[in-house]
Amino acid sequence: MPRRRKKMIDQLHNLLDTLKLRHTRETLVDALKAAQQKKPSYSRFLLELLSQEHQDKRNRSIANRINRSGLEEFWELETFPYHIQRAVKKQTINGLADLDFIDQGKSVVFIGQPGYGKTGLASGILLKALYAGKSGYCIKAQDLFDELDASQADRSTRHFIKRLSRVDLLLLDEFGYTNPLRQVQINNFFRLMHNRCGRRSMLITTNLGYTEWGKFLGDAPLVAALLSRLLQKCQTISITKGTNLRDPKHGLPTSAPAPQVLKSLQLP
Repeated sequence: MPRRRKKMIDQLHNLLDTLKLRHTRETLVDALKAAQQKKPSYSRFLLELLSQEHQDKRNRSIANRINRSGLEEFWELETFPYHIQRAVKKQTINGLADLDFIDQGKSVVFIGQPGYGKTGLASGILLKALYAGKSGYCIKAQDLFDELDASQADRSTRHFIKRLSRVDLLLLDEFGYTNPLRQVQINNFFRLMHNRCGRRSMLITTNLGYTEWGKFLGDAPLVAALLSRLLQKCQTISITKGTNLRDPKHGLPTSAPAPQVLKSLQLP
C-alpha cells in the first residue's frame, strides 16, 4: 500500500476509533477495495457502511443484554411444541410475545408440574424482550433466596434488591423448589416483591397454586397482601393438565443452545 494511502487509512482508523464505529473500522479496507471495483455512488457507499455499522451495534447491544440476563437455556417461542403440549394456547403466548404487558407493568405466573414447559415459555418471552431492547434478568428461586441470605454478610442486600427492582422484566424460575427458608430471606423477598408488583413486570414459574404460597413462605398475612397486589395486574397460565415434555417418547431437545447473535460476535 502506498505510503500516502496508508497514512490516510490510519487517519480514518483513528477517527473511527474516536467515534466508536468499531465495525466500520474493522471492515474499512475491504469496503474500500470493493468500492473500487463496484464503483457505487458516494451516497450508496456511505449508506452501506452506516447500515452495516448500525446492524453491528444493534447485534452487540442484544448480545450484551442476553449475556447479562442470567439465562442459561435459550428457548425460542417459535420452537415450542404446542402440538404436544395442548394445555398451552399458542394465541395466548403470542399475545404475551407482543410485550405490551411489560409497558403496562403486568406480570405472568406459569403454574404447572415439572417438565410441562413453564421455564421454556417464560425464557422465550424474556428472550423476546431482550431482542426488543428491554432489560431483563433470570434467576432461580433457590439462587435468589441464597443471595438474599448471603448478601446480609457484606451488607449488599439493599444494592442487590435495587438492581433486581430496576430491570424491565424479572424471571423468577422454579418458585417453590427451595431449601427451608430463614425469616431474613423471606423478609427480603417481600421487599423485592413490594418494589416490583404493579410497577415492573415479572415472569414467575412455579409448581405451587396460589393457596400454597402461604405455607411455602410461612407468613400467611404477608402472602395475602403480596398476592392482593400481584394479582391486580397479573395473568395466570395454568398448565396442570398437560403432558411431560421431557418424556423421551416425544423426542424433544433437552437443551437450547445460544442464539446466533451470540455465536457471531466475539464480545469482550
